[in-house]
Amino acid sequence: MRKLRLWLAGLGLAFLWGQAEADYTLNLTEGVTELSRDVHDLHMVIFWICVAIGVLVYGLIIYSIANHRKSKGAIAADFHENTKLEIVWTVIPFLILIGMAIPATRVMIKIYDTSGADMTIKVTGYQWKWRYEYLDEGLDFFSTLDADSNRARQTGSGIRPASVDNYLLNVDKPLVLPTHKKIRFVFTGADVLHSWWVPALGWKKDTIPGFITEAWANIEQEGTFRGQCTELCGRDHGFMPIVVVAKPESEYRAWIAEQKSAGAAAKADATREFSMDELMARGKTTYESNCAACHQATGEGIPGMVPAISNSPVATGPIAQHLDVVLNGKGAMMPAFRETLSPVELAAVVTYQRNALGNGMADMIQPSAIKSN
Repeated sequence: MRKLRLWLAGLGLAFLWGQAEADYTLNLTEGVTELSRDVHDLHMVIFWICVAIGVLVYGLIIYSIANHRKSKGAIAADFHENTKLEIVWTVIPFLILIGMAIPATRVMIKIYDTSGADMTIKVTGYQWKWRYEYLDEGLDFFSTLDADSNRARQTGSGIRPASVDNYLLNVDKPLVLPTHKKIRFVFTGADVLHSWWVPALGWKKDTIPGFITEAWANIEQEGTFRGQCTELCGRDHGFMPIVVVAKPESEYRAWIAEQKSAGAAAKADATREFSMDELMARGKTTYESNCAACHQATGEGIPGMVPAISNSPVATGPIAQHLDVVLNGKGAMMPAFRETLSPVELAAVVTYQRNALGNGMADMIQPSAIKSN
């Protein structure tokens, strides 16, 4: 029986190995940009130099141990200082370092050369979302964790993360870019340090409040490329993914036209009157995407950390004061949503908080009132 159990266990391990073998790799991936290939090639050059050094050094150690041991009658030499030997083992490492520094410097200079770009994208890090501004197109939007991942990550949601496609690596609005164009990125932060990292592009950049940093990429193949914030930027640091979608130039131009049309429609929405049902439906979506992470889906908050919205003095008090808290934030925990939400979303979420989650104020606010606030 013991042999049978061992045989079955081995069979199971072999099956699991076969399942995982397709995704198994021993090396870094090359990415989809010229810079990512340069970085990969540099990595490989230095890797093989290190391998050669390791083989030489450990080979000499093993040879010396095997052939100069006491059991073979070896007698240790009684000497110290050898000027020629010291010169050799100083000059050779120096030459190796120079040989490594030259290609590394070339790659670093290339990474920082953003001249001759075809377009510019401004990336701003917020807690906990990204803002993308297409400076050549007048297009501007925020990108946040997608609703499915956001629901699954809630404590007590009952949703298995494995059942959500690209759990914590998907967003509501990806950054769409054209292929075969030199794209200049400028980075800054709105609140704390963040770090924008998409491995397939071959680099990452910190977004620092009050400073501008730069990078560039020329994406050479279509596809969807995912990344994350790699700076510990707060309690929800793990929930601000990055999704880049690369499209051919013709499809990219069509997407830009669609976004501009949608933006014009959104501006028109900000001037019309909404019904209570419309505001409640839009407010529920906005609440789940932006508020539920802290205040919970039921509005109960987190005891000792985040105050509840249900029956709170803010949500049941004067609507002007409620709006002021949402617009401008409060304390260290409550962020300001003045820049990150549109007038329609602001009106909707305030209305939703006052008429759901155990509150029944039976009042509402229109986007036009917020636009002029």
